[in-house]
Amino acid sequence: MILLLVYIFTHPLFGQELARQPVRILFGSCLDPRKPHHILSVIADMNPDLFIFLGDNIYADTSDRYIMAKHYHELGESPLFQKLQAMCPTLAVWDDHDYGKNDAGAGFSAKDMSRELFLDFWDVPEGSPRRDNTGIYHAIETGPTNQRIQIILLDTRYFRTPLKRGRASAATEGPYTPLHGSDVTLLGEEQWRWLENKLMAPAGLHIIASSIQVLTEYHGWESWANFPEERFRLINLVKRTAPGKVVFISGDRHFGELSILHLEDTKPLYDLTSSGLNRRYPLNRPNPNKHRKGEAYLFENFGMISVDWRDEDAAVTLSLFNAQGEEILRQDLSVSY
Repeated sequence: MILLLVYIFTHPLFGQELARQPVRILFGSCLDPRKPHHILSVIADMNPDLFIFLGDNIYADTSDRYIMAKHYHELGESPLFQKLQAMCPTLAVWDDHDYGKNDAGAGFSAKDMSRELFLDFWDVPEGSPRRDNTGIYHAIETGPTNQRIQIILLDTRYFRTPLKRGRASAATEGPYTPLHGSDVTLLGEEQWRWLENKLMAPAGLHIIASSIQVLTEYHGWESWANFPEERFRLINLVKRTAPGKVVFISGDRHFGELSILHLEDTKPLYDLTSSGLNRRYPLNRPNPNKHRKGEAYLFENFGMISVDWRDEDAAVTLSLFNAQGEEILRQDLSVSY
């Protein structure tokens, strides 16, 4: 069994089963529609079954409804965005810049306005249970019982405790220090209860998406490492409810990398980070990460999860591609029933 954490939203086409073999789920993050974004055309030409926007889908950074709506309008009017939507269903989750404020959490004053515009832009129906939840978390399942894929979209903004500032000790380190305490949360208890319930559902493959990195070691920028108890809780929840190979997908950092966490009592966990679609990392080297496999990729990129159920031991491939559609990272896994 494989678990991948992913944020997902409804699309008119997604009521259909993902019938083509292998299934190709593409994803990426950090897109500024005001900058060149031909990469969306490259993605569409790869004939995906689904594309997931992992956050920072616009760069609004505002509490003003009109300004945020204007940014969404610019994305919606992009011919390249329209080409991708015509090719496959698109799903989305937010991160800070489409939430409305850099590195913001539960204290952002305009979060309900932002939530309304987000759900409207991504065509979430008025009758959807997603609109009854607090925040924007959601999950879907597709495929027959023995080939079912569950996709879970986490909300790492609406409930999150404010970050704590520290002092960076290196040029690649950020300004935040780990938070501890019983009142510290990243997902909020409502979302934690929902997540546990969803992970109990049977599936051959679980996909879990987080807008911020899950498995990287502490580096001072936004990640689950700033919330050690929440990270520990997530890893143990996954081990208890969906043991086996587990893959998280994430964005945010403006570079791509694969993190692998080796555990003593279960199979490794994987976190494939894809960022950004058209936002480039400003330094010539990334922060250290002892869980990184190979090298980080510091230029525009997107990710793909390919699932092939045709063999007795189904195959899963995690890939990262550059802006020209060339594969630059690959990790092959298998799904054992």
